[in-house]
Amino acid sequence: MFQGLGRTQQDLLSALLYQPSGMSIEALAQQLAVTRTAVRQHLAALERDGLIHRGGTRPTGRRPEQLYVLSTAGQELFPRQYRLLASLLIGEVAQVLGREGLIAVLRSLGKRLASNLEQQAVSEERIVGHMNQAGYEAEVFFRSAGEPEIVAHNCVFHQLANAHPEVCELDLALIGTLGQAEVEHLECMLRGGQVCRFRLRSTPDDEP
Repeated sequence: MFQGLGRTQQDLLSALLYQPSGMSIEALAQQLAVTRTAVRQHLAALERDGLIHRGGTRPTGRRPEQLYVLSTAGQELFPRQYRLLASLLIGEVAQVLGREGLIAVLRSLGKRLASNLEQQAVSEERIVGHMNQAGYEAEVFFRSAGEPEIVAHNCVFHQLANAHPEVCELDLALIGTLGQAEVEHLECMLRGGQVCRFRLRSTPDDEP
């Protein structure tokens, strides 16, 4: 949840979570039992990383106190149940529309995602770039015959796809629409593969 953050920074973020209107350096120092200097240093690092931001000020009768507030990115460090919600939604769609209807919806979503990213066919390298921005660890691998393949070493939907294998159709539609080609799913982690491997195949209309 707080990977890469020290104990004091974790406690600081937790304190701000319970005070959505913000806290001052003085209040944080008292609550965490650390010096104001230490709080300033941690706040500077967390602000640099986009996990907190400066909110309003609070009058004190002297110099107004600057308040610090948890950012949206900071809030996202705390547990969320997006996977549960997604699984419930997919299950409901499958119940209402059936398996083929669910596949059609997922393919439509993949195509829509692709159309928001590119307006024309792009290379495997550019497709991999989009995948990596979405959280994949993907690369282009060239076989001995010189054919490029897209290799994903992880799947951002893996646990969701375990429950609903149809989710793979979203990836296939995304990749195929970006490359404007048919996609071969050569290896799949859901089917016991070590990675997910995809190869673009030109459609008959594209062949000379």
